[in-house]
Amino acid sequence: MARAAEDIIMNDTVLLWTARAGGAAAGSAISLAYLLPVTRREAAIRLGIGVASGLVFGGTVGLKIATELGIDDKLGPYELVLMGSAAASLCAWWSLGLLVRFFRAKRAVRKEQGDE
Repeated sequence: MARAAEDIIMNDTVLLWTARAGGAAAGSAISLAYLLPVTRREAAIRLGIGVASGLVFGGTVGLKIATELGIDDKLGPYELVLMGSAAASLCAWWSLGLLVRFFRAKRAVRKEQGDE
């Protein structure tokens, strides 16, 4: 009997992590359509940050979004984690992309002024 309970817990854990990873990957992939990376390095960094933030913050972000929308009692744990991971990944990807472009433009202005 204890073995069956362990199998159920293990399956839940695997499914939750799979939902997190899927949501994080989906959020990063969707972000490509909105803000294309300029270089391969930028794409790799933004993808890594997006997936990592989706894995780490997926549950918390999903719960916050569901609570704000008033649908937290209607969604299961897999939907919450999937939604949260995608949202966290999407936001991290966007933010990082904007920061990279901001600093790149700032560096170009410095070069133009002769500061570098």
